[in-house]
Amino acid sequence: MDCSLPGSSIHGISQARILEKENQSSVSEFLLLGLPIRPEQQGVFFALFLGVMYLTTVLGNLLILLLIRLDARLHTPMYFFLSHLAFTDISFSSVTVPKMLINMQTQDQSIPYAGCIAQMYFFLLFGCIDNLLLVVMAYDRYVAICHPLHYTTIMREGLCMFLLAGSWLLSCVIALSHTILLAQLSFCEDNIIPHFFCDLAALLKLSCSDTSVNELVIFTAGTAVVILPLSGILISYGLIGVSILRVPSTKGICKALSTCGSHLSVMFLFYGTIMALYFSTSSGKSKDKDMIASLMYTLVTPMLNPFIYSLRNRDMKLALGFLFKSNNLLIK
Repeated sequence: MDCSLPGSSIHGISQARILEKENQSSVSEFLLLGLPIRPEQQGVFFALFLGVMYLTTVLGNLLILLLIRLDARLHTPMYFFLSHLAFTDISFSSVTVPKMLINMQTQDQSIPYAGCIAQMYFFLLFGCIDNLLLVVMAYDRYVAICHPLHYTTIMREGLCMFLLAGSWLLSCVIALSHTILLAQLSFCEDNIIPHFFCDLAALLKLSCSDTSVNELVIFTAGTAVVILPLSGILISYGLIGVSILRVPSTKGICKALSTCGSHLSVMFLFYGTIMALYFSTSSGKSKDKDMIASLMYTLVTPMLNPFIYSLRNRDMKLALGFLFKSNNLLIK
């Protein structure tokens, strides 16, 4: 005869569910698979990413910051935003690349749960700021070319600070929203992330919880920081193109291309890789393609920005020449 109390079985079931939930939420670390590189090629790619690409990104963008700081001719709204773009590019690459390099060197692929969440937050933060700065710079070029006589009146210091602060505030809100929602999810025993950093989409796939709210926020935030900025950039340069065609002048066209060429190059690189990432097919090698596309806009694009702005921009080349001449005089 079963002499157990009627509520004992219910209590046992509820206790089992609590233990199951604790097991799901007790993930203390994740494992980053990293780039699809053979073990014997790790040393070569480590030297490539660290010695060439990452150091070039950091030093090149630091040079842009130095030139803008030292040359009074570059104290304009365009270079004000460019200096913040350079700072953002350094930060954006530094969120993911150093950890990737450490994993390649030590063969330790683990990252703590808190470290993974923090990495995802700062990745989203600086990625959003990059997007918003590009559209702000496009608006600046639109005003400079289409309304040159009112440029200083429109792009006054107060407006520049407002646009910059608004970009930071919106980016912080979006990144924090994703982080808070992700922190409330439970994770199963599978803690392997098929990426070289803590990507939000990869983390959602590992969760045992309902991620419909997270996906809705991703769609909403994606519209705010990708679709709308891209639309704003296209509209700005469309209006610039119309303005140039109204007064067909070879000198005017060359000046406009010189002014906007560097920004357009950065825009095509940045958004081109993002679209390649999110519109890629789900074939057997889609994960490898995703990682390569992610590497393009997290490392390659920030690395190329200093070359684009220094080689295609007359003012930057003049400032660089002035800096070298000043150094030569100091040495002599």
